[in-house]
Amino acid sequence: MSRNLISRLIVAVIAIPIILWICYQGGGWLFGLLLLFLFTGAIEFLTNEEFGWDNPFLWITALVIAYIYFLLSGYRIAILDSLSADFDFSNIDLSLIILIIFFLISAMLFAIGKRSPSELFESHTRLFWGVTYLSFTYPTVFLVGQGVGNFDGGDSLLFLFGLLWVGDTAAMGIGSWLGKHKLASSVSPNKTVEGFIGGITGAIAIGILMYFWKFSNVELVHIIALSIGCSVFGQLGDLVESMWKRSIGIKDSSAIIPGHGGVLDRFDSLLFAAPFMYFYLNLL
Repeated sequence: MSRNLISRLIVAVIAIPIILWICYQGGGWLFGLLLLFLFTGAIEFLTNEEFGWDNPFLWITALVIAYIYFLLSGYRIAILDSLSADFDFSNIDLSLIILIIFFLISAMLFAIGKRSPSELFESHTRLFWGVTYLSFTYPTVFLVGQGVGNFDGGDSLLFLFGLLWVGDTAAMGIGSWLGKHKLASSVSPNKTVEGFIGGITGAIAIGILMYFWKFSNVELVHIIALSIGCSVFGQLGDLVESMWKRSIGIKDSSAIIPGHGGVLDRFDSLLFAAPFMYFYLNLL
């Protein structure tokens, strides 16, 4: 057994029970855990984009991402909120305003940079992409964990984690066994259409299990639809992060999690599956 696999197993054995316990606690526990993951992921993204620790943009951007997370999760910071006391902005409105202000100011600052126009434009575009990616996906994980309708928050996250983890394992197994047709050869050469379908199949199996265990009060067709949708969004979300990493020539976002890479590597599928699950549950 390789040292990398041993590290992965040790981390999984320790981390999974802790994460699931926090998921069932919800509230401040879950909010704080996700804030930690969000801030760590933001630093991973920014340092890989060559924003040094002494660059004010790194810290300003990380704080903007964190504040939008606060807003979309349903929180406001009293000191900052007092600045807009005369305006009746919803948290969503305020989030979009902050994002627009960040775009305008950062674009102007980049425009007077000393690098070539193409480098400045690409760097700014990637920065804005990262801010949008992180600040608008993590809050939906928290909102799913707070419970939506008749879906308990802890059970919903258990369902989401389970179908992603089992689906990922099934995708790897089926892909290595039967995979012949490349899914996204330029982004992730090892992923295949057969593996993609295997991932969906594994997710459906978990969905049916959760239906009989936790969600028997919901029509099975909705559980299967959730399973398929979360699997599709999760697997494609994994490709989105791979697309970013390959565009800058890195394998992992960091080495902070032994055997797993970085926070962005570990939770890429979750960040795309959670919004689908949240909006589907609200429609349901």
